[in-house]
Parts: sequence; structure tokens; C-alpha cells
Amino acid sequence: MRRRRRIDADHDNHDRWLISYADFITLLFAFFVVMYAVSAVNENKFRVLAGSLGDAFGRSSADDVPVPQLATEALPAEVRQRTLKQQQAIEEQAHMTEVANNLLDVMGPLVKEGKVRVTQSRRGVSIEINANVLFEPGRSELDPASLEVLRAVADTLKNEPFKLEITGHTDVVPISNSVFASNWELSAVRASSVVRLLADSGIAPVRLLAIGREASKPIAGNDTEEGRARNRRVELMILSGLPDTVEEIPLQANPPRP
Repeated sequence: MRRRRRIDADHDNHDRWLISYADFITLLFAFFVVMYAVSAVNENKFRVLAGSLGDAFGRSSADDVPVPQLATEALPAEVRQRTLKQQQAIEEQAHMTEVANNLLDVMGPLVKEGKVRVTQSRRGVSIEINANVLFEPGRSELDPASLEVLRAVADTLKNEPFKLEITGHTDVVPISNSVFASNWELSAVRASSVVRLLADSGIAPVRLLAIGREASKPIAGNDTEEGRARNRRVELMILSGLPDTVEEIPLQANPPRP
């Protein structure tokens, strides 16, 4: 008896869906990459990305691709406020740097001699002037030779909106004369002398503040004459005009016991 030969039927290929799925995942990945680039709102990066994607999908140039602009009005209020503060901080930082450069031009010779130091920080621009440039030892009256440079500083700052904090500093050696009972009084009166000169030179008094710090904030060691000479100084701090962030601290219902 002849045995029938079994003919196997062709089997369907059940893996063809993987090709479409892979294409979909690739397009989805490209979509999210583009969305990330748009959210960054960086024109150069966007054009590079658009060019790469254009090459991948048959487009040779990204010059005609419009750069997306993020509408500020569409942002949440907190994000708009944060963005505005960041922009204000950048603009003021640039303005403060310009002010610092103007002061360096005015006080250039003293800076080269190491008698004046101009620095910049987030708090503002600081001008540290050695006390021997402004005062005779143990005295609070401004030396006539210092008036010209202080008036030049006042002329540079009088039209600026920033407030000025003038602080007097001494070394640790106790003062021994009949005018001042301690270095606290000497440092405070020296700061007041500079404030009075700046006010007389056109800076609004409401912008000025005099502080006496005695020897509480040294910038050098007091064990050498060179260090003590550096510590005897007057600092003019041009304060940043950006508003401080003030947050009220709520009273705890059950404060922890010590």
C-alpha cells in the first residue's frame, strides 16, 4: 500500500509586525528629541538637530527650518517670574561689571600700587582703600591728598541707583589718644568722614550708610606690620539692587524641646 506523502503547509511569518513597531519607536524617539530641543529654546542646538534629522529623513539643509520661540505669556506665573528675575540678575551683573571697570579707571594708579583693591561678588562691588591713603595715623579727618580720588569715585557713582555701604576697619592695636576711646569709635568716625565727603560730592544721603567694624573683620594677619597696614582700611560696598527674597517663618505649633 502506497504511503501518502505529507505535504507541509507554508507557515505565515508572525514576526513581520516587529518591523512596523521598530519604525514607530524610531519616529517616537525622534519626536521626543525634537520636543526636548524645542523646550531648551537654543537656536544653534536646534538647527544642528534639525539638520541631523533632515539628513536622516532625506532633507539636506536646516537653514529653512523655523526656530521655535517659547511664548512667555504661555508659561506659568512662577516660571515667568523666575525667568524675569534671572534676566534682571544677568543685566545687573553686567552693569555692576561696567561700574567696577569705571572705578578701576578712576583709581588705576592706586590699584597698581596695591593701595586700592576692587572686587565683585553677588553682593555687589567692593572698593577697599588703605587707611594711610585717606587718614593720618590715629585720626579721622580726611587727608587733603585723598579728596581728589574720593570726589572722582563720587562722580562715577552719583548717577547710579545703587546704595553704598561704607565700613571702617582697624587693626588690633589699641588706640591711645584723648579723642577716641577705642578702635570702635575710630573706625565708625572714619567711615562717617567718607560718607560726608561723598554726600557733599553729589551722592544722595539716603543711599549712604556708615559702619564701624573695628578689627572684627581682618583680611590679613595682625602679627606683622604689613598685615596690620592692610587691615587698616575703608571699604566702599556698592550694593546690588536686586530685591532679596523674604519668606516668613511660621510659628511651629509644638516646637521641639531642647
